[in-house]
Amino acid sequence: MTEYNRYALMLEAYAELKPEIELSRQAQPVPALPSLSEVLAEFGAMPNEALFLGVATDGLPVLLNLHDPVPGPLLITGESGSGKTAFLRMVIHAAAKMHQPEELQFGVLTSHPDEWSGLTDIPNNVGVFPYYDKSSDDFILSLASWAHSNKTSSQSVLLLLDGLEAIEKLDDDTVQNLRWLLLRGPARRVWPIVTLNSQHMASMTPWLDAFRSRILGKMEDAKSIRRLNSEQADPATLVPGSEFVMREGDHWLRFWMPSID
Repeated sequence: MTEYNRYALMLEAYAELKPEIELSRQAQPVPALPSLSEVLAEFGAMPNEALFLGVATDGLPVLLNLHDPVPGPLLITGESGSGKTAFLRMVIHAAAKMHQPEELQFGVLTSHPDEWSGLTDIPNNVGVFPYYDKSSDDFILSLASWAHSNKTSSQSVLLLLDGLEAIEKLDDDTVQNLRWLLLRGPARRVWPIVTLNSQHMASMTPWLDAFRSRILGKMEDAKSIRRLNSEQADPATLVPGSEFVMREGDHWLRFWMPSID
């Protein structure tokens, strides 16, 4: 199968749906993009260390190498409705399809556990922990302890924080453990992937330097865009709920996420 044939159907489907998506921002549901299962089947086998993040506009997969700590923790930011939580959910569904639990597990901290229903059947799932419950502090502590002692394990763990602005609900020791995981976690196979509503960016500015890798969703606020030095990314033109952009070297890479099956 040629490279064109391999990706053409996905690209054509996205191109056809994009005008409908843009028109549906206010009143209509967003039309379904190609499903995650369809996309992963088209790509076929990928490296064991790969975490799937989406599909670039050239049809190639956007991947994170879980064995390379250089990118550091990931920040996903954008305005309300830009698809931040949906992005996290897509990532873990892709991870579960591509990795056995002994290779990769994940845990979620959130202020809205009802948005994370339906994960109990995924064997890679460690748990969904409300920020306001002590279980979230216990999970961060146990994960930091595991990372401190992890020198040889090939297993990776995704630490998904849906709403960085909610860390004020965690106790002080937990926040310190979280800071250590942001600094050292990827080198110990713990990967924080964190969302932040751009509305709260000003109050969370001291945390931004912890994230070398930033994924932007739809964002129109000029001050937030400047704080991220992302004027050239033009996040105001992204389609909310499906399109994202991230820096790759000296340019910005646009990509889209498949729909969850």
